[in-house]
Amino acid sequence: MPKNRNTFSSPAAWWRGVLARALHRGWRWAQNAGAVTADHPGRLRFRSIGHGTRLAFPQGTVFGEAWIELGDHCIIGEQVTLTAGMMPDLDLGTEPILTLGHGVVLGRGSHVIADTRVSIGSDTYCGPYVYITSTNHSYDDPHEPVGKQWPRTEPVTIGPGCWLGTGAVVLPGARLGRNVVVAAGAVVRGEVPDHSVVAGAPARVVRSWDPVLGWQPPLRTPAPVPIPDGVTPEQLLALAELDES
Repeated sequence: MPKNRNTFSSPAAWWRGVLARALHRGWRWAQNAGAVTADHPGRLRFRSIGHGTRLAFPQGTVFGEAWIELGDHCIIGEQVTLTAGMMPDLDLGTEPILTLGHGVVLGRGSHVIADTRVSIGSDTYCGPYVYITSTNHSYDDPHEPVGKQWPRTEPVTIGPGCWLGTGAVVLPGARLGRNVVVAAGAVVRGEVPDHSVVAGAPARVVRSWDPVLGWQPPLRTPAPVPIPDGVTPEQLLALAELDES
């Protein structure tokens, strides 16, 4: 007569469940304990780190903190790399090299490589795996491996209120204006005017704002309906539950 597998597997399944719950609780504890804030900077000693700013655990590569300024209420996701200088333990002078304004969001796995000045304006949001760099390899000498040739550096400026989609790349010398949208996977170089949308590799302007005509070409989606004044979060939650039912 076949044996009932549940009779023999249930103790193992119970212990597996216990261990899984303990592991998840331990990981949540590690995430909270390992997060970097102004009050709990851990081993990192930034030039400044604003109130409410948080670097999620685990952090990516971080060095040159003495030349990195982080504004208030920034959200730095897991495995985000922030570097100032080409390598650790360099003296980069008296001025900051990498500056994040207030309310900047860097999504999981993003990289900001500041071998020379990089400035990201307030309320700029970056999706996951965005790459911003002030340095690029040179390949002038056809006989020398590219990785052994001295790189070129140019400052990068990203204005306030921008949105950089997943996997966007911002190259040395880029200058993004205010409220610029960078499409996912775009590769940006040069100057991008205020209130424009860029896409492609290399990125080009595909939509821009005209004070008289509005967005050109016109948006294909209806404008979002603003929330009426006086509506509470509890009322919004109740409306969402009605929609689901």
